[in-house]
Amino acid sequence: MTAVSGTDAADMAATTTDGTTTDGTATPGAAAPARPPLDDGERLRRWRLVLGADSAESTGCTLTGRDAAMDGALTALYESGGRPGGRGGGGRSAGLGASAPSVARWLGDIRTYFPTSVVQVMQRDAIDRLGLSALLLEPEMLEAVEADVHLVGTLLSLNKAMPETTKETARAVVRKVVEKLERQLSTRTRATLTGALDRSAKVTRPRHHDIDWDRTIRANLKNYLTLPGEDGAGTIVPERLIGYGRAAQSVKKDVVLCIDQSGSMAASVVYASVFGAVLASMRSLQTRLVVFDTAVVDLTDQLDDPVDVLFGTQLGGGTDINRALAYCQSRITRPADTVVVLISDLYEGGIRNEMLKRVAAMKASGVQFVTLLALSDEGAPAYDRDHAAALSALGAPAFACTPDLFPDVMAAAIEKRPLPIPDKETAHGGPGH
Repeated sequence: MTAVSGTDAADMAATTTDGTTTDGTATPGAAAPARPPLDDGERLRRWRLVLGADSAESTGCTLTGRDAAMDGALTALYESGGRPGGRGGGGRSAGLGASAPSVARWLGDIRTYFPTSVVQVMQRDAIDRLGLSALLLEPEMLEAVEADVHLVGTLLSLNKAMPETTKETARAVVRKVVEKLERQLSTRTRATLTGALDRSAKVTRPRHHDIDWDRTIRANLKNYLTLPGEDGAGTIVPERLIGYGRAAQSVKKDVVLCIDQSGSMAASVVYASVFGAVLASMRSLQTRLVVFDTAVVDLTDQLDDPVDVLFGTQLGGGTDINRALAYCQSRITRPADTVVVLISDLYEGGIRNEMLKRVAAMKASGVQFVTLLALSDEGAPAYDRDHAAALSALGAPAFACTPDLFPDVMAAAIEKRPLPIPDKETAHGGPGH
């Protein structure tokens, strides 16, 4: 989700439930408005909310009640400037101040007047524009915020500075987000990857419960027999049964998730940790999770609890991809059955040529190597294009990936088929992809 300006937030607030906007037109993708066109007074009210307090004189519109409270919440954030590190400009003063009580009240206000998706954007903007990160170290503040992936990333970056009195509250906030993500992502991930693993174990004499009936029927259509006296009804004689081998208890594939924990990768770290825990729960996969900056930390032993994984990361610092890949390479024992997923923006602070040599060596040994420039919903990331192109030349595609696409990417890697690269303009897919 991208950040919105104060105008965007106000416009979203001024959009009615019938899908119309401030000028009475329909929002994209919405049904045609059921109501007649807006009268001039309502149109001026909405423009007043969109344009802010400075427009009061020009619109001639005075806000009262809920509208005035909504306008006050927007003004406190988007018509404030002059704070160090803020993006706001002009001569207006900041509207939230630096006290936890005033910010907590503001957080309660925006949750009252705006939908959750807008609240999350406004929270991120407040942290960015008004320098409120330090206030997140106070338990009462954490209890007031609307938790999302980006807030988790901010909390993780503050982890080392967090007082003991706040850590339990922070863990509860992070756990709430993690459990929601697990519910959203786990079912499809397990189903997709189980199918990919089973397809590598097709058998022609399956047990009854392992028969793939669709494939079996297609393979035996030539054996169709018409039944006498049944008005053309018939049956198929399944001379050849096709199915999947029963899921073995032994490990079929090894997966190594190698995650860049630099500050710009915060959302990717959150999603990758959740996916790591989901993959680790699958008996047919042996999953290893490695995080790195200039040092390398193996968090595999903590994969049963992704919250522990996240609090074991240290967002920020430099990047040494070569050192991380050297560690991962040293842990590979079955290269032909191993998938390595490097999640990084590829801004390498280590030895570039050595990094590329390691990737080439892993590829030559039979490892499936995938580079995800981002694992998030944030759109095209900033990344080192030269390194992405060099990996592509080695046959190791590099591209951004949304969480919804990740199961399909992993399934394709497991089956050693071309990867579903989503955006050719921001991807380096490599030969044959």
